[in-house]
Amino acid sequence: MRNSERLADAASSSGGGSSGAAGSSGGVQSVDRAITVLEILARRGDAGVSEVAAELSVHKSTAFRLLETLEDRGMVEQTADRGKYRLGFGVVRLAGAVSARLDVVAQGRQACERLAAEVGETVNLAVLREHYAVNVDQVRGRATVTTHNWVGQLTPLHATSSGKVLLAALPAAGRRAAYTAGGLPAYTPATLASAAALEDQLADVRERGYAVTVEEYEVGLNAVAAPVRGADGAVLAAISVSGPAYRCPVDRLHEIAPTVVVAGDEISRRLGWFG
Repeated sequence: MRNSERLADAASSSGGGSSGAAGSSGGVQSVDRAITVLEILARRGDAGVSEVAAELSVHKSTAFRLLETLEDRGMVEQTADRGKYRLGFGVVRLAGAVSARLDVVAQGRQACERLAAEVGETVNLAVLREHYAVNVDQVRGRATVTTHNWVGQLTPLHATSSGKVLLAALPAAGRRAAYTAGGLPAYTPATLASAAALEDQLADVRERGYAVTVEEYEVGLNAVAAPVRGADGAVLAAISVSGPAYRCPVDRLHEIAPTVVVAGDEISRRLGWFG
């Protein structure tokens, strides 16, 4: 039985509807109960089906199906005596992903502020999210009068400097999957909408250690980005400098690129990478 079917079954056996608004309500109730199960195990350390059922005020069969679904996804696991359940390593995986992103922001703030002060332009930190780059922090430079707030914004991988850094770090299969999922739409006449041309440019990114975009996402906007690595050397994020094309022509992007790389390396060292 699939996980969604188990959750729906758990909902219906405890009073949830099977269609329309009632079915939707039952699905939400099942999600709420599944989260509550995780909270119970986090608080107690471990618990049996009867204990979970009692705390949820549901039948034991409903509690068992919820636990079984969570076990299938690695969120919980049975203890050695198989009589109780505890949190599984799937929770650690999810927490680790959040922790890594929070660490990038916390450890990168000072470097971003120094870089923005030095170059006078907007500095952003971005991380990979599915087939997008999502900006998680931004610092404005002194030359910036007004600027778009990019924090929380999803931007295309193939048309942004941060996105190209993140793409370049993926294995070939990962890049192909990203191209398929997001496509390669042309946002401006300068956007690289060909996978072959993009692959050639990504090879250059890996060789020189930074990426540039010249009016590829927005006309009049240029940027340069460098990688930020975690303790294991894997690229966790990208740090970028962006500004209007008249202040950041392509020759200036290449001039400030080493400074951006240094800032990325500084954040990487703070995250435990010393390569």
